[in-house]
Amino acid sequence: MRPFRVKRYLLTGLLTFIPLWVTWLVFKFILGMLAGIGAPLVAGLLGTLALVAPRTAESLNMEWLNFILALVITLVALYLLGFIANRVIGQRFLTAFDGLLARIPLVQTIYGGTKKLMAVLQNKPSGMQRVVLIDFPRRGMKVVGFVTRVMIEEGSGREMAAVYIPTTPNPTGGYLELVPVDELTPTDWTMDQAMAFIISGGAVAPDTLPASPPQLRQDTPEPHA
Repeated sequence: MRPFRVKRYLLTGLLTFIPLWVTWLVFKFILGMLAGIGAPLVAGLLGTLALVAPRTAESLNMEWLNFILALVITLVALYLLGFIANRVIGQRFLTAFDGLLARIPLVQTIYGGTKKLMAVLQNKPSGMQRVVLIDFPRRGMKVVGFVTRVMIEEGSGREMAAVYIPTTPNPTGGYLELVPVDELTPTDWTMDQAMAFIISGGAVAPDTLPASPPQLRQDTPEPHA
C-alpha cells in the first residue's frame, strides 16, 4: 500500500470519527447531568431495599444499572413536571413557588434571571429579529447574538438592545453587550440554526450571511489606493 493512501485513509477515518466523538461527548455530558439528578433517589431506594433484601440490593448495586435507573427516574420526573406545569393546578403551584423564591434575595436573583432568560429566548422581541450579528470584539469581526430586550437610552433617546453572545462550543457561557439597534445586523435564522452554527464552530451554517447595515458600511474607511 502506498504511503499517500495510508495518510488519506487515516485522515478520512479521523474526519469521520471526530463528529461522532464530539456528539458522544455532548450526549455523555447531558445524560450524565440528568442521571446525576436522579442518583440520590436511586441510592436511597437501594439503601431501603438493603434493609429488607440485602442480597437483592447487592445484586442490583451495579454502576451501569444505577446510571440507567437514575436517568429514567429523572426523565420521568421531568415529564411529570411538564405535564403538571401545563395544568391549572400546576400553574398555581409554580406561581406560589416563584413567590416563595422571590423572598430569598440571592436565590431569587439566580432563579428569576435564568427563568426570564429562558422565557425571553422562546419568544421573538416585538419589531425585530431574535438572532442578529454584531461587531465583536472589534469592527469588522462578526458574532452571532441573541436579542433579549430593547431599552431606551436616556438623553439621546436611541434604542439600545441587550444582546447575549454565546461562546463556542459551549453556548451556556458568553458575554452580554449593549448595542445600538441601528448597529445590529438582523438575520432570518431560527434559534435552532443559530445554536447549530455556534455548537459546530461554524461548520453547520447557511450558505449566505446578511449584509451589515448601510450606515456601518459607509462609516467603514475605504483602503487607500
